[in-house]
Amino acid sequence: MKKSFNKKFNRTMYEIFAGDFFATKEQNVVLTTLLGSCISVFLRDRVSGVVGLNHFMLPGSIKVEELIFDEDARYGINAMELMINDMMKIGARKNRLQAKVFGGGQALDNTLNNVAKSNITFIDSYLSMEEIPIVAQDVGGNYGRKLFFFPDTYDVYLKRIRYQSTLDNAVKSEKRFLHWMREQRSRESEVTLFGESQGGVVSAKKSN
Repeated sequence: MKKSFNKKFNRTMYEIFAGDFFATKEQNVVLTTLLGSCISVFLRDRVSGVVGLNHFMLPGSIKVEELIFDEDARYGINAMELMINDMMKIGARKNRLQAKVFGGGQALDNTLNNVAKSNITFIDSYLSMEEIPIVAQDVGGNYGRKLFFFPDTYDVYLKRIRYQSTLDNAVKSEKRFLHWMREQRSRESEVTLFGESQGGVVSAKKSN
């Protein structure tokens, strides 16, 4: 996350990058992010005004019927649960949350298209399961999105971005993030087995 002062809006601005999330009860600020295939969820407690914004991606495809048990879904679940927990620490209540959802664009790179679809499938299913209403969304399409979120009004300013260097850089960043997640998933598949009968330790690799 990057913090700066935006002269145009005359507000402190927090820029959220892939893998980030941020919760705040500050009102006179602006939160921003740039999306290609990733998803951002802008949550607000409609009573306290506490807000949260994240920027996440799943490392692979998921099936809705296997959402709870899917290893890839946990990346999205963590992105949501960690943000919600931080929001609750500063005064939000889960039963008062509402959501605005953006992203999942199929922009520039075909290798990210299936991931984009899974991101959309996941967040729709997750919010439904958690009974958090979606009050606005803009997902899919063949473009990226530059977004500005305003906690005090819950307004979102959206600019659709087709091919240009800004979007190209965002997609490259998302591909690096995706590669990092898949490497993490591969490392986590290395497990250590403690066998009493052998009296030792055996290192093995799980089949995926």
